Amino acid sequence: MGPTRKTARVSDVYYDPYDATIDADPHPVWKRLRDEAPVYYNERHDFWALSRYDDVLAGLLDWETFSSARGIMLEMIDTDPERDPSMAIDGIRPMVIMMDPPAHDRLRKLMSRTFTPRRVGLLEDRVRELCAEFLDPHRGGDTFDYMETCGSRIPGMIIGALMGVPVEDQDAVRVWIDTCMEYDDAGPDERKLQAFVDVDRYMIDLVEARRQNPGDDLVSDLLASEIELAGGGRSRLTNDEVLGFAQLLLFAGNETTARLIGWAMLLLARHPEQRRALVDDPTLVPNAIEELLRYEAPSPIQGRFVTKDVTLHGVTIPANSRIALLNASADRDERYFERPDEFDVRRTIDRHLAFGYGAHFCMGAALARIEGRLVLEETLTRFPEWQVDESAMRLVRTSTVRGPAYLPFRAR
Repeated sequence: MGPTRKTARVSDVYYDPYDATIDADPHPVWKRLRDEAPVYYNERHDFWALSRYDDVLAGLLDWETFSSARGIMLEMIDTDPERDPSMAIDGIRPMVIMMDPPAHDRLRKLMSRTFTPRRVGLLEDRVRELCAEFLDPHRGGDTFDYMETCGSRIPGMIIGALMGVPVEDQDAVRVWIDTCMEYDDAGPDERKLQAFVDVDRYMIDLVEARRQNPGDDLVSDLLASEIELAGGGRSRLTNDEVLGFAQLLLFAGNETTARLIGWAMLLLARHPEQRRALVDDPTLVPNAIEELLRYEAPSPIQGRFVTKDVTLHGVTIPANSRIALLNASADRDERYFERPDEFDVRRTIDRHLAFGYGAHFCMGAALARIEGRLVLEETLTRFPEWQVDESAMRLVRTSTVRGPAYLPFRAR
């Protein structure tokens, strides 16, 4: 469905989240969107986009108008007005991230009881051990791929440990998930489809193993938990709901945290004076993580389905449309942040949108912050200075996650 009403302003700006050239540095395009087309329509891919901070925040908060129930990736959102939004999306198990209240709230409450700060906090020693194991062999000053060596591996191993995935399987699961997340204009190839099958089969076997022999892990907690039913009473999760939860945690726990760590290494190589500030005063590291998230959000685009006509800035977005809430653009909006394009680890940040906001605020935000902080601290301890070969660097190629996939790293 194309736009049904004239836009309030004519602009030749073009934004396409599937264009690798734009995705390499979308910030100039996003600035033009904010200035020239705050309500943008892409005719080729049939989606709308909001780019200003106030508009994106309002969209994230208004789940009734901007619904997640039909999916959160633009290309998967079904705009058929006859479709029952309570029905599961074809080929995808029920996931809380693709539900709206009240079903969303009941399942999210359950996850908050299992994804506890105590359990997350116990992983600190393990993260530091892994950093030592992966980084110490490179103290001699060689060049290595930081992502494959450390940045991508640790998040997968930590979320795997939380879920009860055996250590010997954690790296294989991470590789499958990385493959699943790859974007290809021609559609999924046989390798990607096989990765989806591999993850699904593995999680089916893991859930069944925990059903037979429960342990101290998230999967066992999900199997034992009960949710409150809308009409009263309580019920255990269905097998599909447990699998949906488990797969969501695996994917989110691997991909976005890995990109946060990658951005930390890349941006601090670009800004050595900021890196020096962290070396001189490690108490700045937690705030640096917030600035990293604001400056380069690992998950920069949130797809939604528009349930009713919405008019903003003189433009009407029709009901039954796809829309991209560009939270990474919002976090560079000069209408909200002073000096938004300046990377400053001392910046005072009252609120950023890297983890979303409102009903769908990222459940793993606390874990991502802890992992990001610990890995950055351990890296700075071993390598107070480093360089990145940006000519050889490679970003991930997905429609929803953005950040380094290959990062040639050399300590000075």
